[in-house]
Amino acid sequence: MRIAVLGAGYAGLTLARQLEKELPESAELVVVNDRPDHLVQHELHRVVRRPALADEITVALDDALDRATVRVARVTDVDHEQGVAELDDDQLEYDVAAVCLGAETAFHDLPGVEEQATPLKRLPDAARIREEFLDLDAGGRVVVGGAGLSGVQVAGELTALAREEEIDREVLLLERLDSVAPNFPAAFQEAVREELESRGVVVRTGRAVERATDETIECEHETIDYDQFLWTGGIRGPGALSGERPIVSDTLELGGDTFVVGDAGRVTDADGAAVPASAAAAVREAHSVAGSIVDIVEHDGTDEIFDPRPERFRFDAPGWLVSVGDGAVAQVGPTVFRGTAAKAMKTTVGAGYLSSVGAIANAADLVREELASD
Repeated sequence: MRIAVLGAGYAGLTLARQLEKELPESAELVVVNDRPDHLVQHELHRVVRRPALADEITVALDDALDRATVRVARVTDVDHEQGVAELDDDQLEYDVAAVCLGAETAFHDLPGVEEQATPLKRLPDAARIREEFLDLDAGGRVVVGGAGLSGVQVAGELTALAREEEIDREVLLLERLDSVAPNFPAAFQEAVREELESRGVVVRTGRAVERATDETIECEHETIDYDQFLWTGGIRGPGALSGERPIVSDTLELGGDTFVVGDAGRVTDADGAAVPASAAAAVREAHSVAGSIVDIVEHDGTDEIFDPRPERFRFDAPGWLVSVGDGAVAQVGPTVFRGTAAKAMKTTVGAGYLSSVGAIANAADLVREELASD
């Protein structure tokens, strides 16, 4: 029986490692990813200021996995009815699969935005952002479109980089809704905005970008000049799902014995709540789906009449964390932290995740880098 894990982000790598522990030896496990390594996405913004961190936040899949076969290829389509994944160099038939392909940057068909703006999804994006930022003339303005957690983090990182390099830059963070971190609790939103502004980021909310040229960004009631443009203004599904993020129930079933895990889908949990697109949710979904897949595999070939029931996923948010340059904001329960406590929590979470995927040395190096920046 062949189990395919399509994608090796947070959801895919966590799922594959769990399946390695729990699947019977007779089951074949294949992991397909477009790169031979796993990127710790929530630390990517750090590479803009600390290029050396690129090595610490990438983990070779061959090192992280023991028995799985790793195929380096891009998934171009998934036919869950036929049990076939189309790859850019072949096709892969499977009995059970999990689509863990993550999400891509959404430009919402805004004229000029995709052509003019740099996203932050890959290591080359971080390198390009850094190079262009340092090459700007004195007083240059950088506009970050979208004040979700990615936008908040890269804006904070750029102001910290300007301070370190003793260069004059304006970092302007735009958000179409009325608050930064708009999908999070109000107390967290307020603390994030205060942290941003205390570190020199100019924040403008209620500004919906309508179009962009090579020099200006047009909003409903104003035109903003810029020298560098970054875009973190939303996500869409992967190309293999035609850019859609399918809505799935708390069992995370796409159809047949194919599941969607992580940001590739929009999940409603067992309490009827929408699950946020986040690393924390992806990891927890992966553990839930691992149990469902193991049940399917163990049921195969038995005389049991009824198929096993997939596990129902319930998301219990442990809290929220975001870094802002050399600062951070954290919320645990109703309590919001800033300063040293929040920074320590952020560092611990990043190192803890690396340790959980077997990258102990990377985790230690990350902590050393974070402590050195204080």
